[in-house]
Amino acid sequence: MEDKSERSRLAVPATEAAHLLLGSVLTHDDGGEPVSVRVTEVEAYMGDVDPGSHAFRGRTARNNTMFGPAGHLYVYFTYGMHYCANVVCGEEGHATGLLLRAGEIVSGADTARMRRNNPRTDLDLARGPARLAQALGIDRALDGADVFTAPLRLELPAEPVPHALVSSGPRVGVSGPGGTDEYPWRYWLTGDPTVSKYRPAQPKRRPAGATAR
Repeated sequence: MEDKSERSRLAVPATEAAHLLLGSVLTHDDGGEPVSVRVTEVEAYMGDVDPGSHAFRGRTARNNTMFGPAGHLYVYFTYGMHYCANVVCGEEGHATGLLLRAGEIVSGADTARMRRNNPRTDLDLARGPARLAQALGIDRALDGADVFTAPLRLELPAEPVPHALVSSGPRVGVSGPGGTDEYPWRYWLTGDPTVSKYRPAQPKRRPAGATAR
């Protein structure tokens, strides 16, 4: 049975939900060995006020899930090879969500290693959004899936992580106005070894001879 109180905890802007999702455990049970990840890093995306959001220019077939109720996965395909997973937050109709950037595999490590082609260290099993999705076996088939209903299970901590234990900074590789990300909407558990490495957005270079429009 759905726990409506748990879903309602996510029905706030992603910048507020970040401290709640950090330290949560997401499990995917696809019929084999279930894999669980403890979330250690997230990025907030804020819809039509956020140039870095897929929903900045409005609803499309690709981003439709972001406009739905809180507690569902928005899964997208990127660079022609990777899937990334977001937990939808906020009120229905307002596209705000949290990208699952990194985590620690806390169960199902053997399956996660197989899916990740046996990385050199277990710290790399879910360090980065594409690695995390791959370790959990998440792809576009799970776009729109309810994180509180099988085959997924999200266990939120009883209380949000205290601010003193969380760091924040610019998002990774996201370009906002002026070619840089002005939003310190990446949140991570301070000092956790599974947190991904920060890479700033690279401004796009105008071809030689091109004129501004």
